This record gives sequence, C-alpha cells and structure tokens, in this order.
Amino acid sequence: MKNKELAAIFEKWADILEFMGDNPYHIRAYRNAARLINDLSEDIEVLAKEGKLSKLPGIGQRLQAKILEFLKTGKIEEFEKLKDKVPDTIFTLLDIPGVGPKTVKLLYEELGIRSVEDLKRAIEKGGLLKLPGFGPKRVEKIKKGIELLEKSGGRILLGVAVFIADRIIEQLKSHSAVERISVCGSTRRMKETVGDIDILATGRNLEIIEAFVSLPNVKEVLWKGTKKATIIVEEGEQVDLRVIEPDSYGAALQYFTGSKAHNIHLRTICVKKGLKLNEYGLFRGEERIAGKTEEEIYEALGMDTPPPEIREDTGEIEAALEHRLPKLIGYGEVRGDLHIHSRWSDGASTIEEIAKRAIEMGYEYVGISDHSKSLKVANGLSEEDVLRRNYEIDKLNEKFAGKIRILKGMEVDILPDGSLDYDDELLKELDFVIAAVHSRFSQDNTERIIKAMENPYVTIIAHPTGRVIGQREGYPVDIEKVMDKAVETGTALEVNSYYNRLDLNAAHCRMAVRKGVKLAINTDSHHVDHMWMVKLGVGTARRGWVERKDVVNAWGVGDFLAFVNKKRSV
Repeated sequence: MKNKELAAIFEKWADILEFMGDNPYHIRAYRNAARLINDLSEDIEVLAKEGKLSKLPGIGQRLQAKILEFLKTGKIEEFEKLKDKVPDTIFTLLDIPGVGPKTVKLLYEELGIRSVEDLKRAIEKGGLLKLPGFGPKRVEKIKKGIELLEKSGGRILLGVAVFIADRIIEQLKSHSAVERISVCGSTRRMKETVGDIDILATGRNLEIIEAFVSLPNVKEVLWKGTKKATIIVEEGEQVDLRVIEPDSYGAALQYFTGSKAHNIHLRTICVKKGLKLNEYGLFRGEERIAGKTEEEIYEALGMDTPPPEIREDTGEIEAALEHRLPKLIGYGEVRGDLHIHSRWSDGASTIEEIAKRAIEMGYEYVGISDHSKSLKVANGLSEEDVLRRNYEIDKLNEKFAGKIRILKGMEVDILPDGSLDYDDELLKELDFVIAAVHSRFSQDNTERIIKAMENPYVTIIAHPTGRVIGQREGYPVDIEKVMDKAVETGTALEVNSYYNRLDLNAAHCRMAVRKGVKLAINTDSHHVDHMWMVKLGVGTARRGWVERKDVVNAWGVGDFLAFVNKKRSV
C-alpha cells in the first residue's frame, strides 16, 4: 500500500510549511491528511480507483489531486519544488521530541545548526542560551529530547509490531502447510517498545518459508533458508521467521518469548530438579520429557503457566509455583470503549460509523467522548454543540436499540486551576465524564488533577501522566498521590491504548491494582480504524497484573453506570 509513503510526504509538507512560517490552516490540513491516510485500513489506491477519495473527511479537491498525482507518477511536483527551498538536513532535527519546525528554523538561521551533533555541540558551548526565548529550562528540555531520541533508536512501538505480526500470522495461519504459528519475544510479552519482530511456526518448513517471503506486504527478502527467513515489510521493519519441529514448538515458544530474567530463573529451578531446559525441550538426561507445548513444560516443573505478558521475573514464577497466579483480564473482556472522538470534534468518523464498528467488535456499549471547548485546535465543542450532539446520540440509540448502547461522554479539559471546561449543569447531562490535562506540561499537575477528581461528575482521568512514547516524557505528576485520591473519590484512571501513549504504563497498572484503583481501558480513537488498539491497552494492563474486576468498562453497562452514579450521589 502507498498509504505510509503518502502520509510521510504530507507530514513533511506540513513541517516545511511551518518552517517557512506559512498559514497555520494550511499546515493543519496537511497534518490532518497525513494522520488520516496513515491510519486508514483501506488501500488509498483502491479508494482512488473506486472514486471514494472525496468521502475522506478533510480531503478536499486540492488534496485529492495531489493524491492522484502521487499514485500515478510516484511523486508530487509541487512538493518536490517545495523541498528545494529548505535544507534537507533540518528533518533530522525534527526527529527530536519537543523540537518543532519553528525552533529548527531559529537554530538554523541564528546558529547554523544542521544536525543533532551540531545541536549537541551548541548546547555544550552554551550557544542556545543566547537565542531569544531560550532559557535554561528550554535548553534542558531539548537535551532530554535528544536523550529520548537516542534511547529509543532502533526500537519499534508495540502497536506497530503487533499490527505487522498480526497481519502476517493472519495471512499464514490458513496456509495448509502451517500447523501452529505465533509471535514471540517482547511483542508477545506486549512491551511498549520492542527490538524486533520474531515469529515461530511449525509444519512443512519449505512451504512455510516460501509463503512467508511471498507475502504481499514484503518489501525485501534479506535471507531465505530451509528453516529461517528474514524480510523487510512495507513499514520498513524487519521480521524473522523460524520453523520449529513439532515436538519442540512449545519449548521454542517459551524460550524465544522470554524474558531473559524469567528464563534464567526457570532454568535455575530445572537444575535443582536435575533437569535441563532449552529451546528444544525439557530434558532428564537425554530423554525429552516435555516440549510440544508451553503448558506441559511448566506442568512438568510443578507450576501453572504464567501468561506471557508477566514473564519478567517480578514474582510470577513464585505465584505459578504456589498456584496463585491472577486471572488477568482477557483480550475479549472489554465490554465498551469509552474514549472515542467523532466528527463533532476532531475525529474522522461519524457516531453511526463508530457504533457500527463497536457492534462488529462485539461491544455492549460505546462512549463518544469529544473534546471540550477550550481545546480549539481539536475543534472543541461549545455547550450548544454538546446538546446537539447528545440529541444525535439519542436518535441513534433508537436506531440501534437491542444492538448497542451509545453513551454520552466528553473529554473535558482540566483548566490550570483544576476546574473543568464546562459547569456542572452541562456535565450532569452526560452519562460519564473523562477529564484530561492538555496544557502546561512543564508544571506539576498533581494538585490540578486531584482537584478535578473532587468534582462528582468526573468519572475517569484520561492519559494520567501525559507521556507520548519516544516524544514526550509526560508532565510532572505524583502518580501515587493521584491514585490515592482516585480511590478516595471513586474515580477511575485510564489505560490509554493509543499506540504511542499506553498511559498508564504497566508499572503504574500494577501499582493501581495494589492500591485498589479502578481502571478504564480506552483507545482514544479518532477513527474507527484505531479501535483495534484496545488490544494494546489490555496487553499493558495484563503486564500490570490487572484482572477484569479492576476495569470498569469490562463490566456490563448497568454496572458501569452504577459506578458513575455512586460517585455522583455522594
């Protein structure tokens, strides 16, 4: 698909326009187009051939013409000419979290900075402090951005890895040569970033290898052997496949899933029992006593099988030996996504489209949570717009009666003083309220969030730390203090499933479980094609030892609304 290439062009187009000081509306149009096209599940070429480009929200005639030119020629002439007006090296600087086109322009024009190394040298020499608006705090923020960039180098976001692995497994599992197939490594453990994507299979190895390297999304074949192959997919990521003998498949899956610490601890137990465990099986002397499945290996050691997500040697082995592993929330147990943006604010899908996708996903209910009025960049809703949107939801609930319940929510900004963007008279018209910080990320936001939780209408705190993986560390906040207040006030904290947030993270989820905090696993979707990402949030929650009882939107709609009303009635 050309989606990724086209999205990258429009994103870079927006960067160039911002670097040049162009009209903000033009810049936003290209950024929105980039995000929309990048997140499409449909092939942009197919949509163009079917004449459906005009149905994409925010894609007007001018953008349609540019898309068609790219699909026909592989480039956009206007963009090629625009690129010549700016130094190509500036784009390496834009990879630094927190450094935008305007900053890059200033650094380039005033200090001649063209690369990350140039920038690091300028920081060391104190050159940035001579620039207007550059105080010690801003320079420190840029230094942290460089550290984030270097730390995340080569790592793949979990959402990207899962999307690629799931696609490949879906394509191969129905092949007659494949008996069993699974992703392994840190992708299977649902770590928020992964080093590589590894897949294991068993069956007729030569046929499996040939099918793997011939998949439609393969960009390049790096290696093809009789039992191993390595490809580069169209997203630019490397994927390795190993074909394992059936008798060793479970042992290999356990071994290559890891983590390293978990496997070392497990092998220590084996040594004490006079056994040997490796990727080929569990052995007593030369005799293989287990290996076909993971379960028979753990059972042979007198253990329950720890779910892959918690295999980090943080107590799961002891719990498995003592048969007290938690029953983690399942990937199909979320009953309704509560954080989805519709076209009423900055979403790309209508409420009806969201409801239909929710029905396809087997949800009992779905919550529409558009942005509130202060977030103008996201087309936040006025009070009148909220009421008009609520009326549309009422009509759609009549249409979808017996199929799904659409709940009226809003993602309401927490203002700097901790008050909310709407008054209580409007908030009580909603089925639930998600409150969120969207400004002043440099200040400590602990008391601001705590004050918001004291409002009886606030049901959930969205993305509680504000972090964006590899781009922003998040605002200063005492998350433990926030959790204590959440328990006291009966407020849930969100596990935001969007692929570059995963906020709360796994460690925070585990802390929440210990403290008795209720959680909500939501996607923060801005398009129906984002809604699958609930899998990432569930995986993150599972890494934090979260059970179904801990998650308010894993309950039926009646129980969830009872949770909402309990706080409102206090």
